[in-house]
Amino acid sequence: MYTASTAFLEALTEAGVSYIFANFGSDHPALIEAIAEARAHGRRIPAIITCPNEMAGMSAAQGYAQVSGQPQAVIVHVECGTQSLAGAVHNAAKGRAPMLVFAGASPFTQEGEMRGSRNEFIQWIQDVPDQRSIVRGYMKYENEFRTGKNIKQMVHRALQFAMSEPKGPVYLVGAREVMEEELTDAVSIDMARWRPVEPAALPQEGVEQMLAAFAQARRPLVVTSYLGRNPDAVAELVRFCENVGAGVHESVPSAMNFPHDHDLYLGNQWNEPHQNEALGEADCILVIDSDVPWIPTISRPAGGVPIFHIDVDPLKEKMPLWYIGAEHSFRADAATALGQLNDVLAVRPFDGARVAERRSRFAAKSKARRERLATLETGSNGVITPEFLTAAVRRHIDDDTIVLNEGITNYPAVSNHMAMTRPGSIFASGGGSLGWNGGAAFGAKLAAPDKTVVALTGDGSYMFSIPSSVHWMAAKYGAPFLQVVYNNRGWKAPRFSALGVHPDGYASRANDLDLSFDPSPDYAGIAKAAGGAYARKVERPEEVEEAVAEALRVVREEKRSAVLDVWLQHG
Repeated sequence: MYTASTAFLEALTEAGVSYIFANFGSDHPALIEAIAEARAHGRRIPAIITCPNEMAGMSAAQGYAQVSGQPQAVIVHVECGTQSLAGAVHNAAKGRAPMLVFAGASPFTQEGEMRGSRNEFIQWIQDVPDQRSIVRGYMKYENEFRTGKNIKQMVHRALQFAMSEPKGPVYLVGAREVMEEELTDAVSIDMARWRPVEPAALPQEGVEQMLAAFAQARRPLVVTSYLGRNPDAVAELVRFCENVGAGVHESVPSAMNFPHDHDLYLGNQWNEPHQNEALGEADCILVIDSDVPWIPTISRPAGGVPIFHIDVDPLKEKMPLWYIGAEHSFRADAATALGQLNDVLAVRPFDGARVAERRSRFAAKSKARRERLATLETGSNGVITPEFLTAAVRRHIDDDTIVLNEGITNYPAVSNHMAMTRPGSIFASGGGSLGWNGGAAFGAKLAAPDKTVVALTGDGSYMFSIPSSVHWMAAKYGAPFLQVVYNNRGWKAPRFSALGVHPDGYASRANDLDLSFDPSPDYAGIAKAAGGAYARKVERPEEVEEAVAEALRVVREEKRSAVLDVWLQHG
């Protein structure tokens, strides 16, 4: 029997989808039958990953896409499962992670008129007026299957949207009757006709305007946040900065955008409440692939500085309030645009002496920065600091390691002290909904089974990640990773936010702001109970080095996940 669900699975397979992260429900009998039928006949379909929690499943799809660049599929149960995707929808949208989310819908017949007609009470309760509206504001494309006859075209159109810049998630819905529909003929698809839109380039006048401004500058600066999502763009950025003698500043980085050991790397800024020196001194700025290049109330460029802006989404069309005062803004792919600039510089190089002077000045600042950071890694007074812990993790990883950063108030410590140098070696969610790191680490391991995956997380974001589901999945599917919990026993970020707005208010004098996690849960024990992970609490600095080494040995040799619950100073 060839059904709409058979066609759906075939379409995913044609598109190169390797995994379906599934949380099945009463709306999926046709899919469950089609999966069983394909297995019975030895027909290739994507591997099914059972996800006890929808957010963990979608986070896994995001982690897979971030590491591999390839979209995967997520299947959830009607509007309930769609809502249970929760913050993972936000993270995938803001992190521009391509994936296809499919949800069933309550049957639209109730007297047995069609196969799949209503036969359970829940199908009346789960029939809502506009299921697609739940995620409409976050999806690049959303639609409903109305017949099985064009399901393949619908899937490939959706994935075209997902994979065309700016990339992102797409959402499809199909009721039981539609997914049960029997088809007489299979649709033949030529995948060459369903490719994503080609990357956009700079106009030639834009190339000339930018190079003319950079040629005259004394302190040119590039600001980026997520250029490294495309590893090819990193090499082009390094080449450009070396060609013109420009420094690089990262604002809220969610990828490895520029090698931290390079003399032109000037550091990164998150929510630190001070003016960034490099940004304040710059006399010509290129903002490329950044949603928040600076926070104007805290740190911003000097007035009158020419700002050029390159992004696949320069208008930030999903952000109601956004502007940076760029005098020239271009919709272009970062790797393509930088390649254009570098091609011109190859035949019309800048003045060598001027470039050397810029590079020398930035190199001195870069070296001084690295020396300052080194002094923070020694620990003090028997307290495990984030810098000390992160440096210990750094010493035990290798070039085959992928790091995920959801450190929240420790984002800067992780970025600065992991000091990654390879494209594709470190990621953050790119969004603001906590709990991405666990599922993402599982998905990253599926995408790169030969690499070691390390997730660095705050205690709050660990709780949000549904570790019981995540570590069960990791054990069941043989995808182990190390998770290090930066445990300060509470939500530190809300405290910082409150004091940032009310530095001398009542909150600044209160002993309890209802943000504490005391008594602390047994974070590592949760993972041990759910998935047999190696579990260990670390409370003293002298334990850290050996604990990290042993945890990574377990992950690499025993092929078992590990969780280190590391106690920092109380938040």
